[in-house]
Amino acid sequence: MQSFAANAMLWMGFSLGTAAAAVAAIPLPDSSLAHQEAKHLDRLPPVAPWGKAPIDSSGRKQTGHASYYAGKFAHRKMADGNRMSPQANVAASKTLPIGTTAKVINLQNGKSATVRVEDRGPFVAGRVMDVTFKVAQELEMSKRGVVPVEVKPIAVPQPNGDVKLGAGAADLTPQEVRAASRISTPR
Repeated sequence: MQSFAANAMLWMGFSLGTAAAAVAAIPLPDSSLAHQEAKHLDRLPPVAPWGKAPIDSSGRKQTGHASYYAGKFAHRKMADGNRMSPQANVAASKTLPIGTTAKVINLQNGKSATVRVEDRGPFVAGRVMDVTFKVAQELEMSKRGVVPVEVKPIAVPQPNGDVKLGAGAADLTPQEVRAASRISTPR
């Protein structure tokens, strides 16, 4: 009798543990649940990472300043192993996971660009992103050099290999979300 009760308790514990794991699972990027979560993240106030902030896989918006890579960084290896091309839509972030696709918005003029995080940095207080010269031109920041920005992650790679939608996915069509999710999958 004790073994039956012990087995029943073990089975109940396993079932509850499995259910809890399923609830904590990240919804598929093209699901309505993932889109609802992206809308929720978009309504939250942005965070402003400072100092040695940890990697943030949450998908929350960030605010701070963006600058662009100096010419001397062209063709140097980035954190993901690729070489930096001034004509690519790539960026460096201190806190977003490598492989994140994000929308960067220049808060002075409303111009935006979509980038893929492939590098770490900038290592200057108050700056949340370094972008390539091409992206700087799209944001119309190349004359100023540093501008206030909002960074809205669209597709964020998770430590377990899943991809989570971020605040930037709230306004996208399912096709745009799928495209961003494919872009964000590490190469």
